[in-house]
Amino acid sequence: MKVNPFETAKRQVDIVCDIIGVNGGVREILKNPKRELTVNFPVRLDDGSYRVFQGYRVQYNMARGPTKGGIRYHPDVTLDEVRALAAWMTWKCAVVNLPYGGAKGGVICDPKHMSMSELERLTRRYASEISPLIGPEMDIPAPDVYTDSQTMAWIMDTYSMQKGYSVPGVITGKPIALGGSEGRGEATGRGCAYVIREAAPHAGLKVKGSAVAVQGFGNAGSVAAKILHDEQGAKIVAISDSKGGIYTAGGMDPHKVEEYKHKTGSVTGFPGAQPITNEELLASKCDILVPAALENVLTKRNADKVQAKMVAEAANGPTLPEADEILFEKKVTLLPDILANAGGVTVSYFEWAQDIQGFFWTLDEVNQRLERTMVRSYGDVHKEAQARKVHNRTAAYVVAIQKVVDAIQRRGIYP
Repeated sequence: MKVNPFETAKRQVDIVCDIIGVNGGVREILKNPKRELTVNFPVRLDDGSYRVFQGYRVQYNMARGPTKGGIRYHPDVTLDEVRALAAWMTWKCAVVNLPYGGAKGGVICDPKHMSMSELERLTRRYASEISPLIGPEMDIPAPDVYTDSQTMAWIMDTYSMQKGYSVPGVITGKPIALGGSEGRGEATGRGCAYVIREAAPHAGLKVKGSAVAVQGFGNAGSVAAKILHDEQGAKIVAISDSKGGIYTAGGMDPHKVEEYKHKTGSVTGFPGAQPITNEELLASKCDILVPAALENVLTKRNADKVQAKMVAEAANGPTLPEADEILFEKKVTLLPDILANAGGVTVSYFEWAQDIQGFFWTLDEVNQRLERTMVRSYGDVHKEAQARKVHNRTAAYVVAIQKVVDAIQRRGIYP
C-alpha cells in the first residue's frame, strides 16, 4: 500500500504537539496548509500539438515570514506530496532559524521525455499561472527534483516580464549571472556533510575512515559524497541512482563515479565495483548511510536491516515514523531531513538576502555562514534530544514547531 506523505507529515506534528502541549486551534493550524493552488494549463509541444498539464503550489505557513520551497517536475507528483513537502519546508526553515515559512510546488510531467524547448514553455506557463501567489515578499520558489538553475532563470524572467522590471529575489537557485549565490549548487550536500561531522562524536564515530553509502547520486548525494571523501577523509563504499547501485568495500573516488555517470547516464557498471540494488544499498555494510533519493525508502520492513551507525537524510522524507522507532531502538543516530538537508534552503536564504541588498558575498563567506548555521542548528537539536531523551527527528520537530507556535501566538489571529 502506498503511503500518503501528508498523513505522515501530520502524524509527525501530532507527536510533537503531544510532547510540547499544543492543542486546539493552534494544532489545527500546524496540520493544515494556509493556501494551495491547483492549475491546469496547456503547453505547445514540439510537434505542434497541445497538452494540458496539472501543477500545484502550496504555501503551508507564513507565521515566521514569506514562504520558501522548491518546484519539482515528476510524473508521480501529487497534491498530498506537495502539501507534505511544504509542511517539511516550514519546519526545516524554523529549525535553522530562517525568517521563512514553508511552501512547495510541482508539475505532473516526465521531463526525461521532453525537449528543452518544451520544458521552457511548460515552465513559463506554470510560472505565469502561479505568479499571483509568488514574489520576494510572499513566496520564493527554488529548484527541486528535475528542476535546475535554468528552470529558475525562466521563472525569474517570466515573472520579471509581467512586472516590467527585473526581480531577481522572486526565485533562488538562479545562475550566478542573474543574481544567484556562490555555493548554492552544493549547499544541500555541504550542509549535510557539516551535520554528519558534528554528530559523529556523539555517535561514537570518526568520519575519517568511516564507510559511507549514498543512495541517490544526484545533486545532494554526489556533493555530500565528494565533501565527505575530499574534506573529511571518509571512504565511499556504495553509491546508487534510479537505475541501480555499485558497491566496493575498499571505497571509490566519487569524482570518478560522477565522470562515469556523465558519460553513461548511470553509476551502474562502474569498473571494479559490484552491482547492488537500491534496496541492498540501504542494508549494506557501512558506518554512515545517506539516503539522498526520494521519500519513504526506510520502512518497518527494512529498517532493522540497516547496518549503519548513522543515517543522514539528504533527501526529503526518506524514513517513515515506524522506521524511526526501529532505528532509535537499534541506537542508530538519525540526522533528520529538516536538519540534515537544510543547507540548500539556508543558502537560498543567503541568495535572497543578497538579491534584496544588491550586494554579493564570496564563496568563502557563503560557506562560513552556512557552516555556522548548520553547527548551531545541530547543537540546538542535540541538546533537545538529550534533554527529552527522544530521537533527533522528534527533537528537531520540537525545536522547529515551538518556534512556529511562538510566532502564531505572538501574532494572534486576524481579524
